[in-house]
Amino acid sequence: MAIPENVKGAVDIDPWLEPYAQVLSERRFLADRWSYEIKHATQDGSEQSLSQFARDSYKQYGLHANQDTKEISYKEWAPNAKRAFLVGEFNNWNPESHELSHRDEFGNFSQVFGPDPATGDFLIPHDSKIKVRFVLEDGSDIFRIPAWITRATQPSKDTQKQFGPTYEGRFWNPPAAERYSFKNQRPKFNLSRDSLRIYEAHIGISSPEPKIATYKEFTRDLLPRIKYLGYDAIQLMAIMEHAYYASFGYQVTNFFAASSRYGTPEDLKELIDTAHSMGILVLLDVVHSHASKNVQDGLNMFDGSDHQYFHSLAGGRGEHPLWDSRLFNYGSFEVQRFLLANLAFYIDVYQFDGFRFDGVTSMLYLHHGVGAGGAFSGDYNEYLSGDRSGVDHEALAYLMLANDLVHELLPDQAVTIAEDVSGYPTLCLPRAIGGAGFDYRLAMALPDMWIKLLKEKKDDDWDMGFIVHTLTNRRYAEKVVAYAESHDQALVGDKTLAFWLMDAAMYTDMTVLKEPTLVIDRGMALHKMIRLITHSLGGEAYLNFEGNEFGHPEWLDFPNINNNDSYHYARRQFNLVDDKLLRYRMLNDFDSAMQHAEMAHQWLNTPQAYVSLKHEVDKVVAFERNGLLFVFNFHPTNSFTDYRIGVDVAGSYKIVLNTDRKEFGGADRIDESQRFFTTDLEWNNRKNFVQVYIPSRTAIVLALDK
Repeated sequence: MAIPENVKGAVDIDPWLEPYAQVLSERRFLADRWSYEIKHATQDGSEQSLSQFARDSYKQYGLHANQDTKEISYKEWAPNAKRAFLVGEFNNWNPESHELSHRDEFGNFSQVFGPDPATGDFLIPHDSKIKVRFVLEDGSDIFRIPAWITRATQPSKDTQKQFGPTYEGRFWNPPAAERYSFKNQRPKFNLSRDSLRIYEAHIGISSPEPKIATYKEFTRDLLPRIKYLGYDAIQLMAIMEHAYYASFGYQVTNFFAASSRYGTPEDLKELIDTAHSMGILVLLDVVHSHASKNVQDGLNMFDGSDHQYFHSLAGGRGEHPLWDSRLFNYGSFEVQRFLLANLAFYIDVYQFDGFRFDGVTSMLYLHHGVGAGGAFSGDYNEYLSGDRSGVDHEALAYLMLANDLVHELLPDQAVTIAEDVSGYPTLCLPRAIGGAGFDYRLAMALPDMWIKLLKEKKDDDWDMGFIVHTLTNRRYAEKVVAYAESHDQALVGDKTLAFWLMDAAMYTDMTVLKEPTLVIDRGMALHKMIRLITHSLGGEAYLNFEGNEFGHPEWLDFPNINNNDSYHYARRQFNLVDDKLLRYRMLNDFDSAMQHAEMAHQWLNTPQAYVSLKHEVDKVVAFERNGLLFVFNFHPTNSFTDYRIGVDVAGSYKIVLNTDRKEFGGADRIDESQRFFTTDLEWNNRKNFVQVYIPSRTAIVLALDK
């Protein structure tokens, strides 16, 4: 059978896909058909681009202020409602005075409100409270925060006592003097050439103080640290408004509203613009996989029905079995409009440079990766055996459209990352050849491997072959973001790598005023080695969660009923790095040296490493990547003199990174001034070899001395 042309490129890359080419073709065809329908969904029959559709949507729906005429337009989709009214402080919450009098056949309500007759200014004051009131067919009415609201705030404590903690919609329309204007160009990013070193961060915890930090504090305090460390991208979590802080931002209530906990929309714009001035991309952790079940705050039951934005609860597809949240109906044209416009909005209004899509595994499968359905072995039948694979074709098609849109809007810097644990084939191949269009997927097996080793194996029993296999086991031509630990491993109930390695000793023995204990010595050595081998062998990009770079000594626990609403663990103690009497700064400085070494010599985003040595007795791993030679000695006690390491390219090599430096908390056993000359003799299937001194629990990186 001939391979369908629309997936031929993907099959050429991976011939094992050939038996499934028809399935892949059908899945791509659905996205292409939706794209065609969107492009021709114009009133005059003309063709529009995907980006034009998304931009027009967020500019038409919701509330918009005309700065010239002082008119305010409002449009809302609520097909289950009979009538709609805008209410708020501006009309003393009068339920009848300001009706959205135009209702079209699709259930879109709209109205243009002229200036205030008394003042000639906008009818609705800036940042005043508003809601939409819907009258249903049975005569009952409901009040909701507008679905496209761009600002929602927590009520005061007094209001919460009286009416509960329901969020308040706000009309955001600052005067010209208070509107932030972007000053800097976005950094460019070339997917085929540039490295990507991502600093994953949460604004609220980005302070040593037990409080919710702000956008302005992050701009002032964190951006310089991130620049010093050498990261070239920031991935911001919990930006989309969420009523429950402890959800880590993953129970979104207001999709177009940047969280007001941290400040104003203008403050977030300043943060992103400042990052751009430092050459740093800013990615949004976008949650389109599900939505909060909150009725008063969010989209759930928005127009009185349970199936407006989501699958019906009656059918079993409208609710996530574990997350207690609602699931979008991606096959709905209006849901596609809402979500695609959401992406365009964050790109245009806030100048985000791309997205990390949360919960992609849950989106891809009708079983959401839960139970037996989520036990992925890598067999292609699990993904591609037609309907038996349990793939949600509509969700996959939406993700394809989302990638089309982001790359259309940002041709010079777009980054899209999929949080997918399943290993779905073609997820990170270009749309044009039959893939889903993501640039990267997260290498979610890597932190699991490190935690498992630290929990279950003694150092002597670490399997070098298993470590190397796990780090290199990724699909050809599909890029991954490697990481040793992310926010998942920092949460209470789990432990960070530093905690697994050093635990309680971190509270007493990290001072430089006494010699390091065996626990601290081991912990700091392995903390650096685990990061370096993950960074250099595990993927085409790298990610670190804030605080983990310096071995943050505590887990992350947001204020909740179980801890008496305490912020003690909902913070990052950057003060530990600044204390010159503590060893945390040494781990921090190593992380910076590692990022800058990659910046200078670039091993990320290059072809996979050639691993020449995995010695189980010596616990030595050696590999070459992009002309660099990496040597790791994981042995807990044995150091090796004149250890032969195979290398393909002859010449003189020098050390460009060394985990054993004194300033990194090492024992300073390696002379970095020496040069290593190759011997023209084949060794471990390489044309030459060098001889190196490699002390126990150390790693070195060598480059040709040009």
